[in-house]
Amino acid sequence: MAKVVSVTSKLRRDRARRLRRDQTEAEFQLWEVLRAGRLEDWKWRRQVAVGPFIVDFLCLEAALAVELDGGIHGDQVEYDARRDTYLKRHGLTVLRFRNAQVIDDLDAVSWTILSACRESDPSRRGSIIARGRRTPGR
Repeated sequence: MAKVVSVTSKLRRDRARRLRRDQTEAEFQLWEVLRAGRLEDWKWRRQVAVGPFIVDFLCLEAALAVELDGGIHGDQVEYDARRDTYLKRHGLTVLRFRNAQVIDDLDAVSWTILSACRESDPSRRGSIIARGRRTPGR
């Protein structure tokens, strides 16, 4: 029997791959801090499809999503609000930074993220967002 793949999920997965490849300078700098457990061993993923949205950075252990914003325009504000509502409804805390903040003061941004990880509520960890992950060997 042929495996059925959702066209929407494939498109979202392909878009996430493209975003990882074509990251902004701010995303690159922040990823250098977050990747490979460099921020107190918290595990991060970047450009992750979460429901109908793609999150810039996600730490499942802390139930924390980090979003970086470039220039703000009308449609983007509404889209970001819908995404934040969706993520919060599914147990994630959302931190939002401007690209300029990351580039101008990476230490302060990193400290804010680390503080949020440390203060995360352990009962929210492993929410329904995490259930979609593949099990090893499958």
